[in-house]
Amino acid sequence: MLLNKKTDLLIFSLTAALLSSCVTKKIDVLVIGGGASGTTAGIQSARSGASTVIIEECDWLGGMLTSAGVSAIDGNNKLPGGLWGEFRDSLANRYGGVDNLNTGWVSNTMFEPSVGAQVLSNMCLKEKKLKVRMQTKFISADKDATGWIVKLRKGNSESIIRTKVLVDATELGDVAKACGVKYDIGMDSRSESGELIAPEKANNIVQDLTYVMILKDYGAKADKSIDKPANYNPSLYYCSCKTPACKNPKESNRVWDCPTMLTYGKLPNDKYMINWPVEGNDYYVNLIDMTDAERIEALKGAKDISLGFLYYIQHELGYKNLGLADDEYPTTDKLPFIPYHRESRRIKGVVRFNSNHITHPFEQCEKLYRTGIAVGDYPIDHHHMRYTGWNALPDLHFFPIPSYSLPLGTMIPGDVENLIVAEKSISVTNIVNGTTRLQPVVIQIGQASGALAALAAIKNIKTSEVPVRSVQNVILTANGYLMPYLDLPLSDKHFKAIQRIGSTGILRGEGKSVGWSNQTWFNIDSLVLVKDMGTGLQEYCDMNIDYTNESLSIEQTEHLINDLATKFKLKKYTTEQFKLKWSLLGLTDFNEKRKINRKEFAVILDSLIDPFNLKPVSIKGEFTN
Repeated sequence: MLLNKKTDLLIFSLTAALLSSCVTKKIDVLVIGGGASGTTAGIQSARSGASTVIIEECDWLGGMLTSAGVSAIDGNNKLPGGLWGEFRDSLANRYGGVDNLNTGWVSNTMFEPSVGAQVLSNMCLKEKKLKVRMQTKFISADKDATGWIVKLRKGNSESIIRTKVLVDATELGDVAKACGVKYDIGMDSRSESGELIAPEKANNIVQDLTYVMILKDYGAKADKSIDKPANYNPSLYYCSCKTPACKNPKESNRVWDCPTMLTYGKLPNDKYMINWPVEGNDYYVNLIDMTDAERIEALKGAKDISLGFLYYIQHELGYKNLGLADDEYPTTDKLPFIPYHRESRRIKGVVRFNSNHITHPFEQCEKLYRTGIAVGDYPIDHHHMRYTGWNALPDLHFFPIPSYSLPLGTMIPGDVENLIVAEKSISVTNIVNGTTRLQPVVIQIGQASGALAALAAIKNIKTSEVPVRSVQNVILTANGYLMPYLDLPLSDKHFKAIQRIGSTGILRGEGKSVGWSNQTWFNIDSLVLVKDMGTGLQEYCDMNIDYTNESLSIEQTEHLINDLATKFKLKKYTTEQFKLKWSLLGLTDFNEKRKINRKEFAVILDSLIDPFNLKPVSIKGEFTN
């Protein structure tokens, strides 16, 4: 039968579309979600040698950093490790120096969201093994003997990717749910989490979310005021700053003057990030288990709250010159692509990280600090002021903690292999989410996810079979932190030795909370106390130290290292060889009778015995043979 050209073209188009929908691509690692953790997961996976694809629904990479407008980095200013440090350095280069990032008072690192998105895009473009697919939605994931079969949709076209390892870096843990991972939502009970500051009974209350606004100063004479939003209620914002109308603030100690409120999130180029938690534009809704359509409907309320706050700022506070930036988001309402989600599903992982692991890491049955792959130093900070009944909830606003190491096992589901969960859906308690949700930690979570995924894919092993130390060595090679020690900068040649010895627990750091600052110190200049070092060695290799003096000398250190060499069948050292090694490592003042300090001990022990790599650790921090 003869067909006309129009029919031929129609058949050809339909056939091409059908073939396009069935095309299957095979890769090593697929990252769903190009947010703060998804982007860094993709970069690290590609750098580790794995063929990698990032899938992102929005037009920008960066998630909460960019697409949600939270362009003020909270925490880790003094711990600029790995890809978090690279991102900050790239921003500094764009703005002419790191000091030019310090424009607001809430953070040392402030930037325009569009610039952050450009920086992350450029970082991805440099990776030859990394591909990024924007405006692409995850549909489903099925598993077979070789890995995952993942269905995706862009517009009206569907495609399939086969991948060895799948990384869920979505904002709310949607992939984990689709893959059958068990999870929690809301607050844990005190008896379940073991945290004294947890509520007595569990509930499904999550943190407030926020539709952040990026405002721009259009000049003193400009009038950028918006129409009054429907259902506008100025009383919601009376105590967002000091005004005569503020009579009964929810938090009397957190009512600042109005210029201070606005400059909280001041960005470069006369812009302002409005992400104001004090009776501002936070909004309560638990939409985690809703459908996409239900989420869109529920988020209308969040947008209304933010636009109401903008109207209040313009009309009640008199800042009509401030309007939504016209050079940030290409959205019809000039609001960010997505809201800022502070909380999501929390998977049930092979470990569950709680606040006791943070406050007393060395006293827990699980020595999770030995498995650290990221560090954080921000307080536990929960937003609940827009929840009805907020005053009956635990007060978790800037709850003090020391800085901490985040364990690898938080990213590994307890019941699904070759799936890694990143972003804010890791296996932590509700309370701990109040600090692990912050941007630098999430960036590091992504980097560790990428390292783990690539190691599993390249070696053709399960993610649960990848040695902890292998992942940690990738992090160290990438100038990341395992332990949050402030003693030595990344540039110090002994930085990695301190990190490794700290991760064995042979010498242990000291954590403290000082005002707004959460810290942990290795105390490099302190002497090595026999009792402390002895406790660490006893746990490491069941080795008793019988020195009677209080602190260790260089001569005793030499004897100790040779005892360890004998125990593990390693090379022993003469005094001359020991002295030569001391010098080659850049250590000075070799006097055998002198007391050795913690830095010197860590450096010489790391070099001659290498206890970090000598004894593997399990995902729960137990030493294994």
